[in-house]
Amino acid sequence: MEEQCDCKKGSCDCGCECCGGDGSFERRYLTKAEQIEELEPYLADLKLEVQAVEEHLADLRK
Repeated sequence: MEEQCDCKKGSCDCGCECCGGDGSFERRYLTKAEQIEELEPYLADLKLEVQAVEEHLADLRK
């Protein structure tokens, strides 16, 4: 009998063969440096979003 995982076919991205993965190992955790590398551009985008909202509010208040 063929082994199966507990996830429903096509409804996850766990990497198992039944969900379309190749069954290979995938890292779950990032190093501190990798986290910083991902978060810095995210923070910059958030700051731009705040600026845009502030500008929009200022226009609405005129």
